[in-house]
Amino acid sequence: MIVPVKKSACFVAVWCLVSCAGYQLGGVKPAAMAQVKSIAVPMFANATLHPRAEALATSAVADAFVQDGTYRIARVDQADAVLEGNLSSISYNTIRSRRRDTLHPEELTNTVTLTWTLRDARDRTKVIASGTSSGSSELFVSSNLQTARNNALPEALERAGNALVSRLANGY
Repeated sequence: MIVPVKKSACFVAVWCLVSCAGYQLGGVKPAAMAQVKSIAVPMFANATLHPRAEALATSAVADAFVQDGTYRIARVDQADAVLEGNLSSISYNTIRSRRRDTLHPEELTNTVTLTWTLRDARDRTKVIASGTSSGSSELFVSSNLQTARNNALPEALERAGNALVSRLANGY
C-alpha cells in the first residue's frame, strides 16, 4: 500500500513540473510597453475626404482596446500613454466587375490605413511606439454607391483597430 502512494506522489510532482514548461504567469506585453497600464485615445485626425470618419476610427480603436483588455482606457490626465492617430487613407479596389462592362464594378474592397503614435502622457516628446495599421472589408455595389461605402467603412476600421491593438498588446 505504501509503494503506490509513493509512485503517485512522484507522478504528481513530475507532472506539476513539466505540465506548464515554457509558460509563465502574467502579461506578454512588449518590453517598451511594460509600464503602460492605461491609454488615452483622443479623437483621431482625418486626412481623407470622408466626413465624420475620424469619429468612426476613434470608436473602433477604443472598442478594440476594451475587447482586448490588456490596457485600460483612461482620460488624458489619468493615462500612462496617449495614442495619437490619423486616418490617412481610404482606398477602393475592384474585386469583380460586370461581364460585359469591366469599368462598372459589382464588388469592391475598401482598405483603410491608420497612422498612429503612442506617446508618454507625462513627457509628450517621448515616443513609446508608432506605426501604421490597416484593415479592409468588401462591399457590393448597389444603386447607391455612397451608402454602400458608408456601410462597409466601420468593418474596415474595426479590423484596422484590432491590428493596432494587437501590435501594442502583443508586439505583432
